[in-house]
Amino acid sequence: MRGNKRMNIWQRRGYLWVTLIFFLFSFALHWVFGWKAYKNEQEAHRQPIIVNEYIVEMVRDTAENWQSEFLQLMWQVAGLAFLLYISSPQSKEGDDRKEEKLDHIIKTLDPDNYKELMKDWERKYPKE
Repeated sequence: MRGNKRMNIWQRRGYLWVTLIFFLFSFALHWVFGWKAYKNEQEAHRQPIIVNEYIVEMVRDTAENWQSEFLQLMWQVAGLAFLLYISSPQSKEGDDRKEEKLDHIIKTLDPDNYKELMKDWERKYPKE
């Protein structure tokens, strides 16, 4: 059963794992090729190769990339989705409207069991 749970975590979070693998792979390549470029540039200028300078340069470059690409994209995609679909009054209004329509349909199709069904669903899925 424990192995099955692990499989479920991998299956349920598949997109996350693939994205994380892509991120780590590209991050590692960024630093490896950054090292090669730094080393070649230092050798071309006949300067010493200092690891601390390389780290500072790569952290700066990484922060610039994240600021210009990652954070911008995250705000455009995740931020917009969050504002429009999770926290907006229109989203709640839409859910309330759908729920009311479903209640009406259930009441129309099965008026005898409507109250019992609603109580059962309220127990299973309490409103927050």
